[in-house]
Amino acid sequence: MNIQLNQKKVFFASDFHLGAPDEKSSRQREEKIIQWLSSIEDQAAAIFLVGDIFDFWFEYDKVIPKGFIKFISKISNLRDKGIPIIFFTGNHDLWMKDYFSRELGIPVFHHPIELNIENKHFLIGHGDGLGPGDQTYKLLKKLFTNPFCKWLFKWLHPDIGIRIAHRWSSNSRLTNMGKNEDHFKGDDEWLWAYCKQIDQSKAFDYFIFGHRHLPLDLPVGEKSRYINLGEWVSQFTYAVFDNEGLKLKKFEA
Repeated sequence: MNIQLNQKKVFFASDFHLGAPDEKSSRQREEKIIQWLSSIEDQAAAIFLVGDIFDFWFEYDKVIPKGFIKFISKISNLRDKGIPIIFFTGNHDLWMKDYFSRELGIPVFHHPIELNIENKHFLIGHGDGLGPGDQTYKLLKKLFTNPFCKWLFKWLHPDIGIRIAHRWSSNSRLTNMGKNEDHFKGDDEWLWAYCKQIDQSKAFDYFIFGHRHLPLDLPVGEKSRYINLGEWVSQFTYAVFDNEGLKLKKFEA
């Protein structure tokens, strides 16, 4: 994949967690996200949404989760204007299949991808399951992505399956808060360690990930940088790349 700026910019955001923790706050966040998308649409050469856009998403054969219609309508409108939008799955919405690609023309990636933007080399992905440690989650991800397990889950009535998933998601966030996962870990930052490992064998200018809920801009090797996009539950941070380079920013409505 190769993207040309043509005097425009490329935007990156992740971890909207639409649907959490309750309907009221999710709708308020959805409105703010739509404001952000409206503010950048005239400048955007492309928009990357890098995982956990939804706090839960499971595509049954004929059913998708209720809600998020304003957000989906907005990105549909952006696509109608010819703006490329690229989705990544995260650990909360890893059961996305072909709804967005088929209905909206939005490709969905389940793994990190490489691409070039104006001769700069990027590695982009959500970041879950990468780097050292976190063996429990890596085991759970194998379980959740197992075709047989997904087949079993889809036979639950959506009202039951989605209720179970939201309860699991809420407990996951509370567990991470108890572990102080939202604090900088120094050399123990696992995604930073992953970037350093990749940098030893292949050169990138920018490593862009989400998942950590912590906006970071850290050096990797001599020339490359690791950018974590933060989240939109309380921080509202994103990254923008233009002819001057890549910067982390915060959206103020």
